[in-house]
Amino acid sequence: MKRKKILLVDDSNTILMMEKFILRNDPYELVSASNGEEAVRKAAEVLPDLILLDVIMPKMGGFEACRLIRQNELTRSIPVIMVTTRGEAVNVEAGWANGCTDYVTKPINAVELLAKVRSFLEMDAPVLAEVQQ
Repeated sequence: MKRKKILLVDDSNTILMMEKFILRNDPYELVSASNGEEAVRKAAEVLPDLILLDVIMPKMGGFEACRLIRQNELTRSIPVIMVTTRGEAVNVEAGWANGCTDYVTKPINAVELLAKVRSFLEMDAPVLAEVQQ
């Protein structure tokens, strides 16, 4: 079976490491980007099965990156989960308006993130047991 690819996008190496740690027990191929411009480029190059996208980043923010991903015929159907500290209603609405598929706020809840990732990638492995190891 082909490993699912996830594009992790955040300008914080700490957050990228945390996401990689949360996803470590599942058979995903993880690719990372540190800003919106790089995310848009890598999404078209590697065609991930899912994108975890921060909102506040240098060069290009997550809302604009998400909008550009949706405008590209190659990437428009890739699920995009916004992962951000910006949990206010206006920001959640902006995420949906720019085409995100789901929205998760930081600090990241590992069980919630893993459950959402698996649901989008149609994985039905138990969530709690692996996160608690």
